[in-house]
Amino acid sequence: MGDQKSVQPLLILLLILMLLNGLSQLWAFPFSPSLDLDVIPRTTVFYKGMLGCNGFMGSSQNYSTLLLEEEAGRLYVGGRGALYALNTSNISTSANLTIDWNTTPEQKKQCLNKGRNNQTECYNHIRFLQRYNETHLYVCGTNAFRPLCAYIATEGFNFSSGFEEGRDRCPYDPAKGYTGLLIDGEMFTASQYEFRSSPDIRRNFPFPTLRTEEAPTRWLLEADFVGSVLLKESINSSIGDDDKIYFFFTERSQEQIAYPSQTKVSRVARVCKVREHTEQIMSKDIH
Repeated sequence: MGDQKSVQPLLILLLILMLLNGLSQLWAFPFSPSLDLDVIPRTTVFYKGMLGCNGFMGSSQNYSTLLLEEEAGRLYVGGRGALYALNTSNISTSANLTIDWNTTPEQKKQCLNKGRNNQTECYNHIRFLQRYNETHLYVCGTNAFRPLCAYIATEGFNFSSGFEEGRDRCPYDPAKGYTGLLIDGEMFTASQYEFRSSPDIRRNFPFPTLRTEEAPTRWLLEADFVGSVLLKESINSSIGDDDKIYFFFTERSQEQIAYPSQTKVSRVARVCKVREHTEQIMSKDIH
């Protein structure tokens, strides 16, 4: 009898320890890394392997918008306040072309008066750079929180016309997640375009502009877009398949859980490209 009484406290203590261990794992999920996570990088390039490689260094910063045209041997680069047309055979050649597209002192002053950061935000950050047709590119920049867009003639690499309003095509904030494609003369973009707006997906032109609905359930909850791609319809499709545009993003988890969550999850949204179907799909086919 005495042995059983002495064993009971040990069993209770063991159960408490097991319970605490389970709670600690539950609390850590999903913030703790998986034990079987493969952290080995897919590609490793050592510094010595970079010696002798051609490099490019322009007067701009933040070379984050790129357009590669392999057949033409051209890499178009959008930075902060400038665009570049680089020769892919030798990106360090002095024959590379440049377009300076800076904001004016007055635009910077207005941006500063809006409470924006004059060291990072009150510049013209190039966010969109795509091929428009055989002779022109289409480009958009934040322009010190007053987005503008323009056409660039690839022959001489210069602006071929005046600037266009870019507020519905390019986000104000250079730090906001953003992606876009130009397909057959139609522009599809996804972002949080304005400070107080919710993120959405849009077909910007031709007019009228179409966008995903702002449903009460918030289909896109604090979405941060990272990329987009066109998937062509199957050849001779028997089911009348349509071209699809897939948008990749992260957003705050909307799954039903017992406590508020700030967990970010990966999502994919799909939009049908065909114009006569777009108006319906833009409001119904977001997953």
